[in-house]
Formats: sequence, C-alpha cells, structure tokens
Amino acid sequence: MKLRIGHLYPDLLNLYGDRGNIQCMKKRCEWRGIEAEVQEFQLDDPVDFSTLDIVLLGGGSDREQMLVCEKLRGIKKSFRDYVEDGGSVIAVCGGYQLLGHYYDTDDGRIEGLSLVDLYTEQGSPRLISNIVIKNDKLELPIVGFENHGGRTYIGDNRPLGKVLYGYGNNEKDKAEGVLYKNVIGTYLHGPLLPKNPHVCDLLLSNALERKYGVSELALLDDSQELEANRYIVDRFVSGAENRKH
Repeated sequence: MKLRIGHLYPDLLNLYGDRGNIQCMKKRCEWRGIEAEVQEFQLDDPVDFSTLDIVLLGGGSDREQMLVCEKLRGIKKSFRDYVEDGGSVIAVCGGYQLLGHYYDTDDGRIEGLSLVDLYTEQGSPRLISNIVIKNDKLELPIVGFENHGGRTYIGDNRPLGKVLYGYGNNEKDKAEGVLYKNVIGTYLHGPLLPKNPHVCDLLLSNALERKYGVSELALLDDSQELEANRYIVDRFVSGAENRKH
C-alpha cells in the first residue's frame, strides 16, 4: 500500500513546525510497511488533487495567507471536489482559517476557499495558551499549543473537540477546531501530530479507507508519546481542577 501526501506551499505556510506533521505521518506509515511519498508544492506549481491521499495546509502570517489565497482561488474547485470525495486534509492555524469563507483582519478581508462552512474574525488580545481538548470518539485527549488572533465560528459543524483547558476557536463556545468529512481544521500546533499519534492515525486510516477500503492500522509502541500526553493533561487539566478546590 502507498499513500501520497501533499504539502501545500511549505515555503510560505510553515510558521508552526508543520514539517513535523509531515514527518510524523511518513514515519508512522513506514513503521507499518506502508509506503509514504511526500510532494511539496510551491506557489507556482500545479496541484493535481486526484493524485493525493492526504493534504497538509499549514500556518502562516496574514500577509502570507493573502499570497496563498490568491493562488488557491485558482484551484478552489478541484480542492473542493477532493474534499467532497472524502480526501483527507489537515489544516493548521492559518490553513484552518483558509478553509472557511473569509478571515476579516484589520488590513482587510482574506477570502477563503469555502471548503467548510465557517468564518474567522480578528480579535484582541491574541489567544496564547497550552490547550487540551477531548473528542468523544477518540480514547485520548488531544494536546497542543495555540497562538492566534483570529476567532473562528464553525456554525453547525462538528468541532475537533471540547476545550478542557485553553481557549479554542473563539474563547466563547469552548470548542476547538472543526471536523468535516475527512477534513481536520485546528489551531493546535507545535507541531500537532507527533504529540497526538491517535490524530495522526485517524488521518492515515481515513486515507487508507478511501483508497483501499482498509482502515485498520497495525499497533505501534506509542508509550513515550502517551506518557507525554498524560503529563500535559495532568499538568493543565487536573492541575487546574485541583487549584479550584
């Protein structure tokens, strides 16, 4: 089996260590005997989504998002067709904002791709925090770091998780990220996937199910990753609860 991972515009959208997410996906494939090919796309490269199984859209500054947005408008239809056909996407921070209809900033509106029914507005102050969220369909919490000025509103879409510690999409609704078909949008970075192998495996299993009709993955020794996950949850969630009493 083979998965092709497309990394969109890493020269512009790699603000939060997004290459670490690529490395994590690639290694967890290789450890299972699954071939993983990574293709990086620069701004002037044509993107054929029909050849891709997973797409990473990383984070960047507002200026870089505007540059990328102009390019993405040209491939908006093919990107949407890929998403609606069940293609897997992981979009982080600025990439997450680009999934929606728009991001209103002090310097003007950044038009999004409208791949998911959501929008973002700039707010103050920046939301900076360690963060822990819980998705009821995943056994373990999801941990990470957030640093964003945007407040994202996802309407009736499912969030990636409920905020146990931190701010999340907009600091009001206690939700973080979005899940739409096989798309994951999130403000969690640092990078996200090495800290959360269960989220990485969700992306991989969705891609394998779409391509081969097989979603079951061989178990790996994640003892170190799980220990790190537990440490963060204990420190920020359990610690915060203890401080209340």
